[in-house]
Amino acid sequence: MDLTNDDVRDILRLLDGQPYQELELETARFRLSLRRTGNGWTQSTEILTAPHVLPGSADPADLAVTGPAASSPGQSAELPPADSGLTDVRAPLLGTFYRAPRPGAPPFVEVGSAVTPDTVVCIIETMKLMNSVTAGAAGTIAQILAENAQFADQGTVLMRIQPE
Repeated sequence: MDLTNDDVRDILRLLDGQPYQELELETARFRLSLRRTGNGWTQSTEILTAPHVLPGSADPADLAVTGPAASSPGQSAELPPADSGLTDVRAPLLGTFYRAPRPGAPPFVEVGSAVTPDTVVCIIETMKLMNSVTAGAAGTIAQILAENAQFADQGTVLMRIQPE
């Protein structure tokens, strides 16, 4: 069962009519945390499964990435393949890519930052919900490919990690 955008909207509508301040939801595929703030709801999402690979592709690094985060708006271009041994950090869903938790705050990571699989490296805003993206691998940030505050399609390569 996949959770659709309409499902999330329905959940938020239900929560808006209730006195609850927080919701924790965990499945085999993801962990979702919603918290009510003065400005609405904030969200933290952790993807618990491996990234999906399109049929016929032997390696996720071989996938062509298109969309505004990989090219100029309105154009699509293939992203150069990862250097040998680098691990891609891909957008788990479509939305706006942010390098920092809020405007004016320092970025989560920079090129050269050491990360563990659970390190939050960026957020993707979808439907006014902030979704944390974790590194998924231990190592060092080798490249940051997406521009801050730019739209990213699901599967867009945001960063690359040099594994330990």
